[in-house]
Amino acid sequence: MGVNPLAYTLQQVRKVYGQRQVLAIEELHIHHGEIFCLVGPNGAGKSTLLRLLNFIEPPTSGQIFFDGQPVNGHTPLSLRRRVTTVFQRPILLSGTVEQNVAYGLRLRGVPDALAKAHAVLERVGLAELARVAAKTLSGGEAQRVALARAIVLEPEVLLLDEPTANLDPYNGALIEQIIAELNRERGTTLVLVTHNIFQAKRLAHRVALLLGGECVEVAPAERFFSAPNDPRAAAFVRGEMVF
Repeated sequence: MGVNPLAYTLQQVRKVYGQRQVLAIEELHIHHGEIFCLVGPNGAGKSTLLRLLNFIEPPTSGQIFFDGQPVNGHTPLSLRRRVTTVFQRPILLSGTVEQNVAYGLRLRGVPDALAKAHAVLERVGLAELARVAAKTLSGGEAQRVALARAIVLEPEVLLLDEPTANLDPYNGALIEQIIAELNRERGTTLVLVTHNIFQAKRLAHRVALLLGGECVEVAPAERFFSAPNDPRAAAFVRGEMVF
């Protein structure tokens, strides 16, 4: 990819819960229009970083910029609406699938919310389930509904926390295809947390390895997987245990 304007800049960001520091990122840049994968073992700080990028939580110290604007304090609604997250275990509302997907549009007063919801359900292969109760869906179907609920809002940035974890190969491949198409067709910036190193290799433009809350390697995907600089990243790519 060519050089893009920066979506995010993190400088000396720390996140502390009680006496425990879970993030310590000296500097990190995420470009507009890229698929950026965060990899690393459990407890490395990946999901915490995602919450900071979605302005759900502020850093304990340091500075986060979005589109050049500092966002550490009270983030304006207009800015927060440019970023949407799909969590690993999505919570669906009571009601039908189409009502779940249209919910965010209705909150924003968007006309023809149901029609827009149906178009996105078609895209994720769930149009025939539009009037089915959301609580009756399988795990793979629920994950696709959560993804549809996010992408119908047409966010500039989509944050995904293990979007294919525990899904069967069909649903996993379908979600990967949707992710790639969003980036290619809309230029959506995607930040993807994944434990699946093969998924990162398939999707990412750049990859960051988090260990103990620190970014120990950030590199273009091809270099990350073929010639990482940090020996811990090399061990991770080989499938060895790193902490």
